[in-house]
Amino acid sequence: MRKALITGITGQDGSYLAELLLSKGYRVYGLTRRTSTVNNERIKHIQDKIDLLQGDLLDQTSLTAALFEAEPDEVYNLAAQSFVKTSWNQPVLTGEFTALGVTRMLEAVRTINPKIKFYQASSSEMFGKVTETPQKETTRFHPRSPYGVAKVYGHYITVNYRESYNIYACSGICFNHESPRRGLEFVTRKISHGVARIALSKQDKIELGDLKPKRDWGFAGDYVEAMWMMLQEANPDDYVIATGRNHSVREFVELAFKTVGIDNWQKYVVSNDSRHTRPAEVDYLIGDYSKAQKVLGWKPKTSFKELVEMMVKADLEMEKKNNS
Repeated sequence: MRKALITGITGQDGSYLAELLLSKGYRVYGLTRRTSTVNNERIKHIQDKIDLLQGDLLDQTSLTAALFEAEPDEVYNLAAQSFVKTSWNQPVLTGEFTALGVTRMLEAVRTINPKIKFYQASSSEMFGKVTETPQKETTRFHPRSPYGVAKVYGHYITVNYRESYNIYACSGICFNHESPRRGLEFVTRKISHGVARIALSKQDKIELGDLKPKRDWGFAGDYVEAMWMMLQEANPDDYVIATGRNHSVREFVELAFKTVGIDNWQKYVVSNDSRHTRPAEVDYLIGDYSKAQKVLGWKPKTSFKELVEMMVKADLEMEKKNNS
């Protein structure tokens, strides 16, 4: 039985990846931080099938101990301070978790067992102010947030350990990927949840920032398959994971309202709210996943329309249950 350790297992990607690995017969370990309130909502349906270990990306000793106990064949480093807006308010903490946390985990791998295969969750936010379109593995990085800068560090330290210590280390440069398990602070889930509540007359307005930025949005369940596929290759490498299509926040809003039969969405949306805008915006992201398709045989399965409808319908069901 192969074994895998997932950091960030209680998050969106971690929960989908844990499901995938369990379906493939893995023994799955998850690293979780000790907090006063436990937030295992996304994994409660599989919690009896996985082993949770306490650890923290800020604490080197705990990472080494987790690897010693789990003895994994694969490590998926998905944990990070992952909300871009928060990275402006907490830039130093974002650097500690999202940048130096990667180094700590790689050091733990190098110390305990350098034969462990390592996956790093890189991000399209590294491209930031894009220098070419679409963005691919060789596109120059120009991050536009402390989060993006921290992700660039995490990406290059992964490359560095691969080249310096011959560790099997891959990075997936994942473009925006969403799901019904996305946190409510992210714009896509804020929209889908708000639309569901408006449809059920529980809410009057959704307050948003700029509706113009375009993102390459895919389904998280599709993207975790690419993560696993990377670690099955003979040689480690880095791959862009994307859909190759992008859509504006406005399009997401329109489609979400259309899902509940509302056409005049403008009366329910307050946009360009200064509280929801960033000091520097990333305007136009679209990924070229041709390398992943050619080498891994991976391609996205879920369309933008299917993704938006899935999220709105899930939030409708959740809000209806909250009535009872």
